[in-house]
Amino acid sequence: MNLSEKNPLELKLSELLERIKPADETVFAEAQAHWDGISKPLRGLGLLETLVSRIAALTGNVDVHIDKRAVLVLCADNGVVCEGVTQSDASITAAVAGELLRGTTSVCNMARAARAEVIPVDMGMLSAVPGVRDCHIARGTGNIAVEEAMTRQQALEAILCGIELVRECKEDGVELIATGEMGIGNTTTSSAVASVLLNLPVETVTGRGAGLSDAGLLRKKAVIAQAVEVNKPNADDALDVLHKLGGFDIAGMTGIFLGGALYRVPVLIDGLISSIAALIAYRLCPNANCAMLASHCSAEPAAQMILNELGLRASIFADLKLGEGTGAVCLIPLLDLALSVYHDAAAFRESGIEQYELQEGDIR
Repeated sequence: MNLSEKNPLELKLSELLERIKPADETVFAEAQAHWDGISKPLRGLGLLETLVSRIAALTGNVDVHIDKRAVLVLCADNGVVCEGVTQSDASITAAVAGELLRGTTSVCNMARAARAEVIPVDMGMLSAVPGVRDCHIARGTGNIAVEEAMTRQQALEAILCGIELVRECKEDGVELIATGEMGIGNTTTSSAVASVLLNLPVETVTGRGAGLSDAGLLRKKAVIAQAVEVNKPNADDALDVLHKLGGFDIAGMTGIFLGGALYRVPVLIDGLISSIAALIAYRLCPNANCAMLASHCSAEPAAQMILNELGLRASIFADLKLGEGTGAVCLIPLLDLALSVYHDAAAFRESGIEQYELQEGDIR
C-alpha cells in the first residue's frame, strides 16, 4: 500500500514511531560509572542502580531527577463482562473512577505518600463520571466472545490519545509517569491478548483476576478461547490483536508507553494490564522499551512471561494484584531512596577508601 493511501491515523502513528530513538548508551555508562564511584559495594543497590541509569539514558542527562510525578489511571469498560468472567459487574468501574477523583482509593493514598498526583482518565467507561478527564473513545468495548472489541480506527485513536497525555504531562513538568487502570473485565482482555502475542495456550496465561472461584476461572478460560477463535487475530500485527481482543484502557496505555519513549519521560509498568500495553507498544516500536521501567511482578500467570519478552526485570516481588497503579507507585519511594544515594553519598575519592573493582557476576 502506498503511504498516501494509508489510514490518516495509522500514518500519523507511523510518523511518531519513526521519531522514537533508543536509549543513549553513552549516558547509561556515565551514570553507571557515577554509581561505581560512590563509596559502597559496587552495584550494591542492584536493580535500583540500573533503573536510575536507564532514566539517565532515556533523558540523555546523567543528573537524574523525578521531582514531579503523575499516576495516569485509565478507566474503561469491557463488553466481555456480560459473559460472567468477573466477580463484579461493570458498574464498579465508574464507582471506582469517582473514588479516584475524590482521592479515596488505595492508589490515591499510596500516591500521596509517594508525592505523586493521581489523574483518572475516562478512556471508554459505560457511564461518564463528571470531573474525570474525558478521553473516551466509545462507551465500552464490544463483547470479544462474539465480536471485535473495537475497530482498528478506535484502537489508533486511543493510542494517539495516550501519546497526547504524555505530551501534556511533559509540558506540565512531569518527570515520571506511573501507569494504572480501572476496568472490570480487563484481566480477561489482557489474558486474551497475552495468549496470542506470546503464542501460549489460554490456560497458561490466564489467572483469577480479582478473585474468581474455580468455576469462574474455567468459565473465563473458555470465554477467552472462544474470543480468539471468533476474532482470529493476527499475532504478527499487534494492532490487529489489540483492536480485536483488547480494551480502551490497554490501548490508551499503549500510547502512554510510546509517548514516554517519544517525549523521553520514564513510564512505570504496573501489573498485568499495563504490561500487556507495554508489550503491544514494544511490538509496534521496539525502541519504545527505553522508557519502560518494571515495578513489580504481578501474581497473574502471564506477568513474568511478558517481562521476559520485554527484557525487563521487576524490582518488587510481593504477589501484588490490586491494580489501579498501586504496584507502580510502590517503586517510586525506592527510586527516591536510590537517588538520595546517587546524588548525595560520598565518593571513594572523598572518603579515602580504595575504589572496589567490578567482579564477574555483578549486576550490570
